[in-house]
Amino acid sequence: MAMPSDVAPDALSGGLLDPNDPRWQRFVDRCPDALPFHQPAWMTTLAECYGFRPFVVAVGAADGDIRGGIPLMELSDPVRGRRWTALPFTDRCPPLLAGAEAVEPLAAAIRLAAADARIGRVEVRSPLPGFALGAVATVQELDLSPGADEVERGFSSAARRNTRKARREGVVVRTSDAETDLIDAYYALHLLSRRRLGVPVQPRRFFRRLWTHMLQPGRGHLLLASVNGDPIAGVVLLYAGQTVVYKYGASDARAWGLRPNNLLFTEAIRWSAEAGYASFDFGRSDFADQGLRAFKLGWGAEERPLVYGELGSGHAHGDGREGRGGRFLGDVIRRSPTWVCRSAGELLYRFAA
Repeated sequence: MAMPSDVAPDALSGGLLDPNDPRWQRFVDRCPDALPFHQPAWMTTLAECYGFRPFVVAVGAADGDIRGGIPLMELSDPVRGRRWTALPFTDRCPPLLAGAEAVEPLAAAIRLAAADARIGRVEVRSPLPGFALGAVATVQELDLSPGADEVERGFSSAARRNTRKARREGVVVRTSDAETDLIDAYYALHLLSRRRLGVPVQPRRFFRRLWTHMLQPGRGHLLLASVNGDPIAGVVLLYAGQTVVYKYGASDARAWGLRPNNLLFTEAIRWSAEAGYASFDFGRSDFADQGLRAFKLGWGAEERPLVYGELGSGHAHGDGREGRGGRFLGDVIRRSPTWVCRSAGELLYRFAA
């Protein structure tokens, strides 16, 4: 894919790499702190669906060995102009470092590359030296190192009770092995959930690419909860390094009384621990969403602020609050048939990055 600069791909003293450069993949694979979003496959998923330009800012030694790097994408729209983000539609994406000494050169390389490309704003979804920092939300993480049984003993009494109820009610969880489960069964639930929240849904083509680049190659999987064979809830997990990330979740509100989400998270956390992962990342929660934060903390997770860094001028760090236009669109979506939510996503979703 085209790179947004003429910097030579092998200029590892501080330059830009194509995300599919094998050196970047090797570096990601050997970094225990890598998240699924550092994978070239995630960038390919976003680039193919939304048309953003992907690249990696990397620093390294004279022998070409990468010492630090971060994936970014170039976005553009009529209101905010050209900007770089690490990464759009991604809750957090910290720099990958072979050692702490690489962070300052990497931050300097980003600033230099942005100035060279005449980019007025860079947002990094992680703290970085020299960047203006702001806490935009919270993130909850669960330590899996004690092992599956010990981790489950740390669940709240409500989480355990609701999981038992789901099993008594006949809720069954299975791991999907077919693309149609994601783009048909799960997407139908996802559309219902987004309509209920009053926000546009991702285009269906995004989930096709997510399957092709992430789930089918083994970088994630879908869990579906069903009753009598009918899907009522699902979660999409992505993983890399030592971390499993809960990326998407959806459910049919009419089935909430059966507590399918509790069973899904119990199964997802147990699978993650038994597979040898060290951490389960519950993803971003807005400060104001007390109910969601409490639900995640009920699994024994620890909460911390989600801090982003920004260079240049532009919109302030997002804080989860809607403007008047967003509230109006939300009201329209909630009161309209599901095709309105789908159409809004096809037309507008990429501009939410």
